[in-house]
This record gives sequence, C-alpha cells and structure tokens, in this order.
Amino acid sequence: MSGWRALWVVARRDFVAIVFTPTFLLFLLAPLFMVALGLVGGGSASIMAANADASEKLVAMVPETEVAAFRAADARLRAIARVPTLSIVGQSGTPAPDDFARYAGDANVRAIMVGSASTPQISERQPGSGRYLAALAETVAREGLASAGRAPVSHPTIAPLSGARGGSRAGKSAIGYGAVFGLFLLTLLLGGQTVGMLAEEKGNKVIEILAAAAPLRSIFLGKLFGMLAVALLFIAFWLSLLTLGSLALSAGGVGGVGGGAGGGGGGGAALAELATGPAVGWPIFLMLVLAYFIAAFLLLGAVFLGVGAQASTVREIQMLSLPITLFQVGMFSLSSAAANLPGSKLAMVAEILPWSSPFAMAARAANDAAIWPHILALGWQALWVLLTIRVSEKFFRIGVLKSGGGSLRWPWRRTQS
Repeated sequence: MSGWRALWVVARRDFVAIVFTPTFLLFLLAPLFMVALGLVGGGSASIMAANADASEKLVAMVPETEVAAFRAADARLRAIARVPTLSIVGQSGTPAPDDFARYAGDANVRAIMVGSASTPQISERQPGSGRYLAALAETVAREGLASAGRAPVSHPTIAPLSGARGGSRAGKSAIGYGAVFGLFLLTLLLGGQTVGMLAEEKGNKVIEILAAAAPLRSIFLGKLFGMLAVALLFIAFWLSLLTLGSLALSAGGVGGVGGGAGGGGGGGAALAELATGPAVGWPIFLMLVLAYFIAAFLLLGAVFLGVGAQASTVREIQMLSLPITLFQVGMFSLSSAAANLPGSKLAMVAEILPWSSPFAMAARAANDAAIWPHILALGWQALWVLLTIRVSEKFFRIGVLKSGGGSLRWPWRRTQS
C-alpha cells in the first residue's frame, strides 16, 4: 500500500470510528456542559469593560455661558449613573460643520449634542445612547430657568448620528476576544481527543497491526487529518445550529428587538455592534478564523500524538498532557490580553510566538483592517506546523515501535532492571 493511500485509509478509519458511534452525539453536545469555562474570561471581561469606558465618549457642544453649568450637572449625575466620558466644548456661536464632522467621524463617539440647554439637538449612534445628554440638558435647563423665575422646560431634538468609520474599539475588542476564547475552547476540547484514541489503540495492540501494514508517517498524518475532519464536522454542526437559531430569532422576535431598542437601547446597541462587525468584515474574518483554527489544531494535535505515543496507560497520558494543557492556557491568557490591548507590545509578542499566534491574529482581524499581516502570519504558522509535525512524527515513530515495551521509566531505573 502506498503512503498516500495508507494516509487516506487511516484517516477514513479514524473518522468513521469516531463519528458513527452513539457517544459522538454526547461529544457534539459537550459545549453545553462546559459553560463554566466562561469563568476563565472573567478577568479579560473586566479589562474589556474598563477599555470600553475609556474609549467610548459623549460630546456636548454648548454655548460658553453654559459650560460651567453643564460641567456641574455632569459631576452630579455621573455620581449616580455609569456613562461614557463626556467632552464639553464651549461655542461662541453656531458650531462649524467641520467640528461636528470631526466628532461624528470618530466611531467611539456615542452621541453629540449641539445647542443650548433649552433647545438641544442630539445626534446618537444607537437608539438610547443620547439619553444621558437629554437628561443633562434637562437638568441644566431646570436649574437655570427656575432661578430666573421661569417654567423649567427643555425640548431636545434627537436624530441618528452618521459618518462613523466602523464600530467602536470596545465592540471590535469584544469580537476579537470572542474569537480567541472560541479558538481556545475548540482546540482544547477537540485536540485532546487524539490522545485518548491513541491510548485505546496502544492498549488493544491495534497500533502494532497498523504499523505492520502501513508506513508510520502515513499513520501519523492519517490520524492527525482524520481528527481535523472530525473537528471541522463539529464546528459545522454548531454553526448550523447557531445560524438556524439566529434566523428563528430574527423572524419571530423583530417586535421584541424593536421594543428593547426603544426602551433601553441595550439590545439595539449590541446588534448594531455585531452588524458593524470586525475591521476586516465578517466574510474575511470568518475565513481567517477558520484558517487559524486549522493551524492551531494541527500544532496541538501533532504534539499530542507525539507525546501520547510515549505513554502506555491512560494515567501516563494524562500526566504528559497536563503540561501541554497548562501551556495552552498560558497562551490563551497572553492572546486575551492582546485582544483587549490591540497594537501594544504585548499584542506583538503574542502575534509572533507560534503557539499564541493563531489566537492573537484572529483578534487582530477584529481590530485591524489590514490583510497583509495575516498573509505573513499564515505563512509563519504553516512553517511551524510543518516543523512540529516533523518533530512529533519522530516521537510518534519511537513510541509506536516500542509500544509493547511497557510504561515510561527513567534511564537509570531501566538499567538497574
């Protein structure tokens, strides 16, 4: 049997042996039982929230005579409400169109108010994002007009704010962190399956039969790409469910979404951020995430196969795979920090390290519209995939050829025996 045909036979055998079993259904539903892993992102979520507060802002372009009143009212209201940073700009007359366009072109500006407290004109990015400015103008108008003996009244005019270049930085960082967490969860969940399958075959001597019938390189690559096919089937299954669920919600919950946008604006803002999407656009972003998942899976799967071939029992495999899993958690933490701090030196380090590069570059696709860094990164990762497969294949060959020699021992203990 030729090497390529042996590779295909081994890959097809492992794929069928895993997929066409009742336990594979439980494997597909495993994410439902792993929601608790979301706690891993608690620290990153706190950083993301702080990042959102620091980047998003409101702008009030008011007459110079009302600047002090607006600042005093903002200091009082801010003590009881969590709102973005407010920039109060004093105007001696009608704001210049260039000044308004400069603020409107900043995607981090949620709303802009122009005019006096009695007749403010508010432009908001999403429904509800300008309500704080309306409440602030109402407060200033009540205090000013009441002191003058007149009836407190404020008539704001609210209109959509256009002219932004993409979504806010906080929204893009959230999408990038979601990609990092998803890639980490999938590689951790699916990559470890290669070790369990190899331990079973070493226990019942199937691996020795395969080694006698086909080249070891073909067996190694067949197992690796067979598990990759299982992982892609797993992803396709969940993407189909999520797509059907989103279509059902959009078809049956239009009224609910509209009511939420009118009432609080939170749902509308979240949907608007998702609609704006990552910096490279959703189609390219999804293709890049898939390519980075394949690179991360091949890196991790090759290491697991090479390490797993050295052990003869499940206990030994667990002991050997624990350092690799801890290393992956470290790379996930580094990539999470890179997702929340795009463009920093920490993000650059995460993008260069081959083990964290797939996660960090997926986050960069959400924050940076440039395509050429991803071309270089995919080439860099392909080089490391080939190198890792080459080294792991040698360890796999050593482990399979001595599969009947018992468990791992220290060299001096083997000499004494």
